Amino acid sequence: MVTGPTPPSPSSPRWRPSPLVCGSLGLHAGALAAVLARPSLWPWALGAVIADHALLTAAGLSPRSALLGPNWTRLPQAAASRGEIAITIDDGPDPRITPRVLDLLEQRGATATFFCIGERVQRYAELTREMVRRGHSVENHSQRHLNYFSLLGPGRLVAEIERAQDTIAITTGQHPLFFRAPAGLRSPFLDPVLSRLSLRLASWTRRGFDTVSARPEKVLGKLTRGLGAGDILLLHDGHAALTGRGMAVILEVLPRLLDALAAADLTPVTLRAALVADGLQGRAA
Repeated sequence: MVTGPTPPSPSSPRWRPSPLVCGSLGLHAGALAAVLARPSLWPWALGAVIADHALLTAAGLSPRSALLGPNWTRLPQAAASRGEIAITIDDGPDPRITPRVLDLLEQRGATATFFCIGERVQRYAELTREMVRRGHSVENHSQRHLNYFSLLGPGRLVAEIERAQDTIAITTGQHPLFFRAPAGLRSPFLDPVLSRLSLRLASWTRRGFDTVSARPEKVLGKLTRGLGAGDILLLHDGHAALTGRGMAVILEVLPRLLDALAAADLTPVTLRAALVADGLQGRAA
């Protein structure tokens, strides 16, 4: 039986477009009105619309941007004041890597947030349930992790995200509360879809680029440089780069990262735990 938060309903918070999106809508309306009133203005109107689309595209290509809607790049201030930090792990579960990640976390009493791909959750259902049994949270990373995810229209976005939402809820008994876009890339269509599904977008404070770098020390350095309370860190148990010894980079980085957190007196928590502890039930929080 599915437990946890109630699925989205007609009473879910109404979508509120960001100032950039509001301005974009107004600009399109104004450009159309100007051309209808004076057709000779069409080059200027077209130029303004093109510039606006360029700005929207740039915002979507910046994973940490909040220009298109609310975006968790850090934990809430209350969590930071408690010395909390979040380790997030993307693209799993992977039966070769994830069990070892779970063991490393358990050895140090740490919890993490796993942004999982729906198809992998279906394929490795028992492993996904093991994540939750060990105190971690499983959140939505789309159903298929499409390379062209940010190019999807509203209908296909709903289908892709909602299917993963249902897959994870049926498998784990918990409805995800957070969503992370594949590669962090998105379009202006994403925020209203997340609002409809009562999901919060989460990116990161810093990432180790462990899907491309095979050097654990380099990945660790990117994650720990300027490390502080409230940070959200990104690693991967799926699509992980391999060291020269054939080991997934995360397996060499994670123990040293956890040691660094302990030395800095920082406590790893899940995004879900930070949300619930601070009573942040609205998406804009």
